[in-house]
Amino acid sequence: MQSHEVDYEILGHDIQLVEIELDPEETVIAEAGALAYMEQDISFETKMGDGADPGEGLVGKLFGAGKRLMTGESLFMTHFTNEGTQKRKVAFSAPTPGSVLPIDLAKEGGEIMCQKDAFLVAALGTAIDLAFSKRLGAGFFGGEGFVLQKLSGDGLAFIHAGGTMIKKELQGETLRLDTGCLVAFSTGIDYDIELAGGLKSMMFGGEGLCLATLSGTGSVWIQSLPFPRLVDRIVAAMPKPANYERN
Repeated sequence: MQSHEVDYEILGHDIQLVEIELDPEETVIAEAGALAYMEQDISFETKMGDGADPGEGLVGKLFGAGKRLMTGESLFMTHFTNEGTQKRKVAFSAPTPGSVLPIDLAKEGGEIMCQKDAFLVAALGTAIDLAFSKRLGAGFFGGEGFVLQKLSGDGLAFIHAGGTMIKKELQGETLRLDTGCLVAFSTGIDYDIELAGGLKSMMFGGEGLCLATLSGTGSVWIQSLPFPRLVDRIVAAMPKPANYERN
């Protein structure tokens, strides 16, 4: 199914949202709870599946929903459609502070892999599926377990990440980064995990036990502040209660 063509504007700086302009009968799909606001004539309906394959039967939808349920994702997705005769706008915000990035899937080989919780919203016709890492090391130590999210299609998809998001273009090169800082990568990129140097570096270097390695030719998107790291820093900075006793 060819994706709907949508216009958009990214609003804000440190905590962004995306405002999408829909022509009559255009639709976008979003994760449950992502809506910020919508203008009149925009209707929404919660459905099982992404609607990328109109001919998909009940069994296929149940299988896809089962995979999402097993990995902690919602069974359903929300479809927003402009049922009026004029252009209308609908906006979506990320569940955590950070950036929203538009990705033209047609320019990225028709497919990207991203963190399980990175997807925010996409044009109808985009297929959202779950993929499992083929590498044992990447599965156990890659921060998101065996599960990655696969976005496929020829239209716009929007992903979100913590802090600032940057894009790196690899030309037969290898990039190493903190596993939590990886947001997404395109086809042509090989994803694996390696130990972070020697024993002393792993124990006292503050960079964790493992690093993500991405090799090949394609695009890699990186976030500057993964949400778990932000939470850890907030908890560490909180004053201890007066009656706190160290065990």
